[in-house]
Amino acid sequence: MAKLFYRDKPIIGLDISNTGIKAMAIDVKRWLVLGYGSIDLDPVKVKESLEGTSTYVADNIRLLFKEKIVGSLPSNHVVMGIPTARSYSRTFMLPVSAERTLKDAVEIEADQYIPIPSATLYIDQEIVERDKKNLTVLMSAVSRTIVDKSIEAAESAGLVVTMVEPGMSAVGRLLTSTEDGHLLSVIVDIGPASTDIAILEGGTIRVTGGLAIGGNTFTLDIAKKLNVTLENAHQLKVLNGLNAGPRQEKIRSAIEPSLKRIIVETRRVMRYYAERLNEDHKIEQLLVVGSGSNTPGIGEYFTNELVMPARVASPWQKLDFGKLPEPAKQFRSRYITVAGLALVPPRGIWK
Repeated sequence: MAKLFYRDKPIIGLDISNTGIKAMAIDVKRWLVLGYGSIDLDPVKVKESLEGTSTYVADNIRLLFKEKIVGSLPSNHVVMGIPTARSYSRTFMLPVSAERTLKDAVEIEADQYIPIPSATLYIDQEIVERDKKNLTVLMSAVSRTIVDKSIEAAESAGLVVTMVEPGMSAVGRLLTSTEDGHLLSVIVDIGPASTDIAILEGGTIRVTGGLAIGGNTFTLDIAKKLNVTLENAHQLKVLNGLNAGPRQEKIRSAIEPSLKRIIVETRRVMRYYAERLNEDHKIEQLLVVGSGSNTPGIGEYFTNELVMPARVASPWQKLDFGKLPEPAKQFRSRYITVAGLALVPPRGIWK
């Protein structure tokens, strides 16, 4: 239907995670950041808010938009990201003849691979490829409660939610434009409390996985192993990390058990992609993002362990902050997901 009386409103990215809320607005044509901000949250209170009756998330959205924004946000229309760990994305193949009953086929796939009842999920699907014999279908599912509670929190803070997507989809959008994301890639997003892993192909997230290990886990590991305070452990992590130095062996031995578990999960996701989707295509690169990517030497660690090109993603060279002060280097990684959300063009929502 023609939108004769509809005028596209500028879009704001709103990223709600277990550890914080981020907002950002970008002039997509110029890649110019108009405004941004973040606020840290208590994960326990976030869980209570998104699963119960607490107004904690809504209260902090209001606080963020009122007091914590650098620059300005041009509207109240948001594309909202929800934690990838609370969503499920899988790509699978079906014969062309199954297109007529695609919804039923997707529900069967969901019942088989998602560990919670499909009746409690919002499930969406998209045909991302087709040939004469087969369809390649992308399925995304997320808890109805999480989506409904997140939208309710945003709306109670005066925002209009125009679209909801898993955070990893937003990361994939940004990396496709800035980090040769058109190549077949693995994304390893090491957040404060968890790590999300995904295969990015042709600008689309094909499969995801994850585990409850993050940058804070590394800090705890170092504190225990070296018998230092958490503050000192954090400094050792971000200043020394896995790079060569007098404490390298101790730091490496402290965090390596956690890193090995991330490697195991990364291999599992890669194996799923190869066995079920495309064993002929070789994964060309691994991109590390998230707060855990601030650990020096982590890109080289993934290169050595997986025997493939790996590096820490740095999309900031394309984003122009204009006259706004840029986020401090150690905080830039927290804005990758919300930048991807902010890059959705308004008319793209109507597709």
